[in-house]
Amino acid sequence: MEKKDVNEPLLLSAAEQSRGSAVSLTSSIGDADIGPISGVGDFAREFNVESKKLWSLAGPAILTCVSQYSLGAVTQVFAGHISTLSLAAVSIENSVISGFSFGIMLGMGSALETLCGQAFGAGKLSMLGLYLQRSWVILHATAIVLCLMYVFATPFLAFIGQTPNISRAAGLFSLYMIPQLFAYALNFPASKFLQSQSKMAVMAVISAAALVLHALFSWVAVAILRWGLEGLAVALNGSWWFIAVGQIVYILCGTCGEAWTGLSWEAFHHLWSFVRLSLASAVMLCLEIWYFMALVLFAGYLKNAEVSVAALSICMNILGWAAMVAIGFNAAVSVRVSNELGANHPRTAKFSLVVAVISSTMIGVGISAVLLIFRERYPEFFTDDKEVRTVVRDLTPMLALSIVINNAQPVLSGVAVGAGWQAVVAYVNVACYYLFGIPLGMILGHKLGFGVMGIWSGMLMGTVIQSLVLTWMIQKTNWEKEATMAEDRIRQWGGHSDSKENILT
Repeated sequence: MEKKDVNEPLLLSAAEQSRGSAVSLTSSIGDADIGPISGVGDFAREFNVESKKLWSLAGPAILTCVSQYSLGAVTQVFAGHISTLSLAAVSIENSVISGFSFGIMLGMGSALETLCGQAFGAGKLSMLGLYLQRSWVILHATAIVLCLMYVFATPFLAFIGQTPNISRAAGLFSLYMIPQLFAYALNFPASKFLQSQSKMAVMAVISAAALVLHALFSWVAVAILRWGLEGLAVALNGSWWFIAVGQIVYILCGTCGEAWTGLSWEAFHHLWSFVRLSLASAVMLCLEIWYFMALVLFAGYLKNAEVSVAALSICMNILGWAAMVAIGFNAAVSVRVSNELGANHPRTAKFSLVVAVISSTMIGVGISAVLLIFRERYPEFFTDDKEVRTVVRDLTPMLALSIVINNAQPVLSGVAVGAGWQAVVAYVNVACYYLFGIPLGMILGHKLGFGVMGIWSGMLMGTVIQSLVLTWMIQKTNWEKEATMAEDRIRQWGGHSDSKENILT
């Protein structure tokens, strides 16, 4: 059979169009773009309709995020029952070695949010499987490179100032955790593949089951078998592989229809274009993840560093849990925007953004209100140190403001991912975060003597500026043009799905 040019428009047969329409209906993509909204009544009605679509995605996504976020937290809790050194080793490995790799791998996998989402919205279902396989190839190659960081974790940690004992223990635990890196390489593309088809519920069930089993096996490894750090590593690796294999089994069982038709040599075509978008996604996400990680690092340089770091760590933990809601909306709005752009519904894509920002911001306001009301009591749940509790209480207004702002910002980033703007947003993040926010925070905190509050204020201003820039970009966007670009991207990177190219059907 003669090969089609990849730049040639991919036309669907009547049967394929029918199947694509059926799947689109199940994923809540409307048959037509949203019409003009006139008056409060129209807005309220359309808001209610879009809210149901968003929450059907955001609810399972939030549960998935919370479950996966909790795996490392559970491991740290059990490590604290082994020894103080074990707790330090696990904490450092989770936040530095694994945290660095997690950001890169998740960011690179996020390229599928753009490509799979837009292809699904356009009804080009067979292309989703090709995109998934290309992402697997790229992420496994990245995992092999990142293995060097795990192998040389001990000298690296010593170089950045960790004590010899902690460096050795964390370095040993890093070696144990290499299998987790390859679980990331399988899991993140599979997650984005399922997410683009609105199959969020199965991801939530698998992740929640993994969390329950992880807690059980960690307890057995530490309390019953006395395996120490090795046992915790086995449990944590096993949990991530459980998630990855569970999702892959679900995909291979035929539940995704034409989105998965088997392995294909086409996965090795157009890899460079895929790598560029994957790298842009990784840079965009990592710059956001590492930004507030740097806040704790800078607090360690203050005069009363121990109290400052302890108080700030408590605030960052709370901010992290609250961020799971925003990240859930990030995933949901990314799916909605990419699907609707792929379906050539630009006005619906824009309205979905409005609904997501309002919903996520209101939830952030609610969480912040609870913290402000109970600001005198909640620090007691985290520490017995009176001085640390006092600092946490003083930082609560800043924490509350950060939660509100950070609940809106990831939604805006989700729109950027859904529309394929990763490279542009990466430049915006560098300018707003690292050229403006961090220098301002250092000036306020160190030069002007405002301490933790000054550092946090400066860095929060960077987030505010970034959110304003993204809002301006979205406001100026020609959504009809974005829908056309989505169609061009699908056509350019599609390849063909000739059965002769399949390795396994």
